[in-house]
Amino acid sequence: MSDLFDTTGLSGGAPRPLADRMRPQKLSDVAGQDHLVGVDGIITRFIRSGSLGSLVFWGPPGTGKTTLARLLAHETDLEFAQISAIFTGVADLKKVFEAARERRRMGRGTLLFVDEIHRFNRAQQDSFLPVMEDGTVTLIGATTENPSFELNAALLSRARVLTFRSLEPHSLEQLLQRAEELEGKVLPLDAEARSSLIRMADGDGRAMLTLAEEVWRSAGEGEIFDCAKLSDIVQRRAPIYDKAQEGHYNLISALHKSVRGSDPDAALYYLARMLDAGEDPLFLMRRIVRMAVEDIGLADPQALVIANAAKDAYDFLGSPEGELAIAQALIYVATAPKSNAAYTGYKAARALAQQHGSLMPPKVILNGHTKVMKQEGYGEGYAYDHDEPEAFSGQNYWPDALGRHEVYQPVERGFEREIRKRLDYWAKLRRERGQ
Repeated sequence: MSDLFDTTGLSGGAPRPLADRMRPQKLSDVAGQDHLVGVDGIITRFIRSGSLGSLVFWGPPGTGKTTLARLLAHETDLEFAQISAIFTGVADLKKVFEAARERRRMGRGTLLFVDEIHRFNRAQQDSFLPVMEDGTVTLIGATTENPSFELNAALLSRARVLTFRSLEPHSLEQLLQRAEELEGKVLPLDAEARSSLIRMADGDGRAMLTLAEEVWRSAGEGEIFDCAKLSDIVQRRAPIYDKAQEGHYNLISALHKSVRGSDPDAALYYLARMLDAGEDPLFLMRRIVRMAVEDIGLADPQALVIANAAKDAYDFLGSPEGELAIAQALIYVATAPKSNAAYTGYKAARALAQQHGSLMPPKVILNGHTKVMKQEGYGEGYAYDHDEPEAFSGQNYWPDALGRHEVYQPVERGFEREIRKRLDYWAKLRRERGQ
């Protein structure tokens, strides 16, 4: 007697998503990861040597992490066990470990694949250490987040991190061609829409196959979709970006270095990507203010003024109009003359202060507030600069035990060129006056 699931086809030969039906059956079928599974790939070398240690697979969604773990279990004759950190607690882990111990007693090893391993807390991550060390399990953890930030140092020291790459357009095109062979029909898209679909996938093979399924479901007999129709059908995928994790750090680094490298076009591109992904505009403004003081400094003193003015303009206008003020400030700092002289000068001064402790300033520049202090020579011989020729006395302001140091060295760019001239002139006056 058939039940509801049999009647609807949800058991036995149940319908399976295209991405699942296309899951690679051998290492050579894994797309876009030749650095891992190619002829000289590290996974290939592991299998060739017959030795496989615990691993952490780090990379974007849809790049083959789960598939490769399954294939590794098959290639190494290990029992494949899979859990997800999202649905697994400490009690569940104990059961998984006990099952692995039982297999080990029976002479069979276990490859334990842990999806989203970064979601385990510190104590849960630590629970893997004993079973990794005694060989009860060969652990493969998968994460989309930077393991350096999310995984315990103890766990990382026992596992090698392998990086998975987003699929390049040619790899995604190969997947589409394999999907068309499996389905026995061509994807009903014109050339431009086909390229657009690949871009929408954002390097995620599983997402692209899901989008392709949507296109096939929506197409009428003989219908071919252009870009506009494709956008209506599949909508737009959200950018891969987590404001607290790797995507955030990568893009803000790219933005800052584009400004430092005086490339306003690249800087605007990364700004647009971050705003489009929902980044806090005020976080971006704080970073632009930092650029103004760290990478421009006194080469263009107006950079800091303009950056702060842009923040005020955004506060006043809000989004989206205020984002133009951020873009304007970004263009200004990207095209301004660059100098980190103030930044390096401050760091050098801090290093001196920390190395030499609480040195007394020269008494000549200290105020003699009391009779005793005056008797000790506080303020004696102080030259009031405004009364000196050219308003410059040239006297020593450094602690006697330290002597003069030059920590601020302006560059020959922008306004700092003028500052350099002044400092050189004052140094000349000191020499002439024997200071």
